Amino acid sequence: MTGDPRVIASSAARPGAAPVVRVEGDWTLRSLASRAAEIRKELALAGGDADWQLAVSRLDSFGATLLWHAWGERWPRELEADDALKATIERVADAAAVPLPEPRSYTLIDAVVALGRVQLGLFDHVVGLVRLLGQLVLDFVYLIRHPRDWPLFEISANVFKVGAKATPVAALVGFLIGVVLSYLSALQLRAFGADIYIVNILGLGIVRELGPVLVSVLVAGRSGSAMTAQLGVMRVTEELDALTAMGISRTRRLVLPKVVALTLAMPLLVLWTSGVALLGGMVSAWMQLDLSFGFFLDTLPRVVPIANLYIALAKGAAFGLLIALVACHFGLRVRPNTESLSANTTASVVSAITAVILVDAVFAIATRSIGVPG
Repeated sequence: MTGDPRVIASSAARPGAAPVVRVEGDWTLRSLASRAAEIRKELALAGGDADWQLAVSRLDSFGATLLWHAWGERWPRELEADDALKATIERVADAAAVPLPEPRSYTLIDAVVALGRVQLGLFDHVVGLVRLLGQLVLDFVYLIRHPRDWPLFEISANVFKVGAKATPVAALVGFLIGVVLSYLSALQLRAFGADIYIVNILGLGIVRELGPVLVSVLVAGRSGSAMTAQLGVMRVTEELDALTAMGISRTRRLVLPKVVALTLAMPLLVLWTSGVALLGGMVSAWMQLDLSFGFFLDTLPRVVPIANLYIALAKGAAFGLLIALVACHFGLRVRPNTESLSANTTASVVSAITAVILVDAVFAIATRSIGVPG
């Protein structure tokens, strides 16, 4: 019998006998979903002590679960049903009878195991990055020996995507950061009558440190995530496997153009963002401290040696190389499912920003005596 699920309860045929409940219709998730609450109430009113007759057309695990709970998780005294229906209900009953594992307390051994798992995972990522860097070096040597095989169109397209398209947001953020930094510095310098030293603070802070790090964070979130997502989607759609089947090097055609493009574009983005940030600082200093643009531009080269600009450009190239390597590394690690794609994209951005901060600390220690006025 087909149709909507129904619960038909009838009174006992004779005094002292149990009432009879007849179940009819299609007892599947698709049929029961819209009336699940109503069906549960009807089953509860029927009671588990009745005699049951199952005349359903179809029964899946959802419908069997409803009946099993209505019976109080035990078989009724009388059940009239064919063997296939009983088998479905029996599978549900067996699954419900499996006890849940007892929660185990967190011990010191668990902490050691978790720490070891993190260390092994970190080691695995480091080995993967070194392997990817080594493959890129081999590809670079091959392209030097075979200049016609350079992926110039891919490099040009990636320079446009990661460089030219990032200039508006980099300029906006840089200008606002320059305004805010100048405004906060002016409040303190005015109290000590040291207004002119705002040029030193803005020049060294933006050119040497803030500019490269700020651009790196923006690029890691914008371009790094896009690189990881692109390679991850190619993994999900099996395009990477297709390239391998055709004998095309995926690192030479996909990874190398991204790494070269970001390494070339980052110093230019650093220079652009630092200049716009200094412009914002000049505007704020003019409004807050009445320092003219001419005084600012005349003082800046004297208090900020040119070596700071070279350090900033070197940081930009190093950060660009690092962000592209991390992004491509996580992109190639994506498994063919969407959950892995989202997880690796998130890990790519977080890892790239963390690596940039660590490398910036190394730069700060290595160049602590370079470009700093005495």
